[in-house]
Amino acid sequence: MTTLDDIAQAAAPHHLATFGVVTGAETPDGIGTLVLLGPQEPGFWPAFTASPEYADTAPDAMDRWSSRVIRGLARDLDGTAIFPFGGPPYQPFVTWAKASGRAHSSPVGLLVHDAAGLMISYRGALGFGHIIDAPAPPPNPCDSCATRPCLTACPVDAFATGTYEIDACKADLDRPENDCMSKGCAVRRACPVSQSYGRLEDQSAFHMRAFK
Repeated sequence: MTTLDDIAQAAAPHHLATFGVVTGAETPDGIGTLVLLGPQEPGFWPAFTASPEYADTAPDAMDRWSSRVIRGLARDLDGTAIFPFGGPPYQPFVTWAKASGRAHSSPVGLLVHDAAGLMISYRGALGFGHIIDAPAPPPNPCDSCATRPCLTACPVDAFATGTYEIDACKADLDRPENDCMSKGCAVRRACPVSQSYGRLEDQSAFHMRAFK
């Protein structure tokens, strides 16, 4: 049967990493184990920008890349490919992320991951009929973060109320002093775990253009 090591080894050439394992009641019907996949840094952005999906002019290049690569992994590993895009309806990736024990609600409400910090993203998941053993997840990184710089990093305090004020955020993105469009969300960048993750500014700018 497919193991977590098998999945990690198959995903590594595509610069994808296992971002969490979910078993039990949270998994879809017929799925015993759900393995969440996210960008492996450093190296994900150069690999993606060398792909045919990035080179063409069609929309949703990263989603199309994710679909091709993860469906290929599912075929090779005898699993089922599941994606956070393509809806509605949309799959409950936030619920699965928390159920994995490797993602948590941060002080600003965004998900924080033990390896990716606030730069967390899921490109898809692989479902398997059997139970896959996984190590115990590490603790929530926010519990040991004394300064919590995410709380004061936003130039317009878009997270001050505890609910993301998306209109205030977007209204500030065109201000010359705001570098979120070119470098990525200031709150996400402020997280110490994010800073050790290795995501390139060009990738963050790519996602910011899609967001705006």
